[in-house]
Amino acid sequence: MKKNTRSKARARTKKVHIQSTERGLTSQAGLIPVVKFLKKRGLLDALETFVPHARGSNAVYQLSDAMYLTVLGFIAGASSLLKVVAVWSDGVLRQTAGWTRIPDATNFARLFKEVNAEQISLMEALQHRLRSALWKDALRAGTSKVAALREMWIDADSTVDTVFGHQEGAAKGYNPEKRGALSYHPIMAFCCETKEVLQAWLRAGNAYTSNGIIEFMKQLLAHLPNRTRIIFRGDSGFFAGSLLAMLESKGHGYLIKVKLKNLVALMGKQVWTPIPNQPGWEQCEFEHECSGWGKPRRFVAVRVEEEKQPSKQQELFDNKEYKYFCYVTTEPLCPWDAHKKYGERATCETWVEETKSQMGICHIRTGEFLANSALFQCAILAYNVMRWMALMSAIRLT
Repeated sequence: MKKNTRSKARARTKKVHIQSTERGLTSQAGLIPVVKFLKKRGLLDALETFVPHARGSNAVYQLSDAMYLTVLGFIAGASSLLKVVAVWSDGVLRQTAGWTRIPDATNFARLFKEVNAEQISLMEALQHRLRSALWKDALRAGTSKVAALREMWIDADSTVDTVFGHQEGAAKGYNPEKRGALSYHPIMAFCCETKEVLQAWLRAGNAYTSNGIIEFMKQLLAHLPNRTRIIFRGDSGFFAGSLLAMLESKGHGYLIKVKLKNLVALMGKQVWTPIPNQPGWEQCEFEHECSGWGKPRRFVAVRVEEEKQPSKQQELFDNKEYKYFCYVTTEPLCPWDAHKKYGERATCETWVEETKSQMGICHIRTGEFLANSALFQCAILAYNVMRWMALMSAIRLT
């Protein structure tokens, strides 16, 4: 029965000859290579198989149809379900992809509102499955060695997405741009080697940066190659003893920025040495046990002398003022090298902005949290598809 209902909206894909003529013009020619890539990777069949969704016998469209069409819409730059429909109004694109008709925006929204929490988890698991297969293919093709890496750096970060109107799960939290506004607070983990999103969760706006990070990382580690040692890199929002202990217990490492609130006095007591060829910079390392840890861990720190502001009142003593940068780490890096290695994390913030500006994560909303989560996962998949195409082509994206 499912095959019969699908045939109402989809037909067997035909080979489309592409050339520059005055007939059969399309404004979506850039999507045709994406359609071919996704057909080769079997995305639509994978969505049907691994994210099952029962609908009535007279249903024309399935959830897998809505997800597939939306992923392509995100890649084309759609920022609403109406614009997803507009993308697929292109006759040449529909013919290439094998669609005789597509849902309207109302049907799209209705399909996503039928999603449950288990299906969100299945969407996440499917992305892990697709990535694993693609990494192996890239290794065999010689376009990437990421599948064979013995050590992999992972950047974790969170971002704030302001929402307007009623959106389930939106709450007031940390929002530097619009203080007091409702927002979502997604968390993402990136592979530094390929720049793809390894995993992402949509969270309520009042979630702290590290909320759920243990479960998040356990799920991610379960889908990565067992032979690969992971090094987690994150800002001070992830400075939590429970995370450090979990990573250590599984043989993985970390380089995490330290919250300085209660450690400035401690660092002032350390023995600081000048950093070669870095005028004004000093470094130190020490072991320290924070409250609730149960054991000391290695800290590395650097500091730079700050210029004093001119003062009318003369000081009795020449007290120097410093700006401190401190990290907790398992890696055998000297303080200055650790500081530079952490600085590479700045590119992660660029990738986060790319997911927001280019793929519009969180931009399409329905009012319901689970539906928004499904759309969020579609946006993450769209972002990864572009990274995967580059990976298979041996193109290194910045």
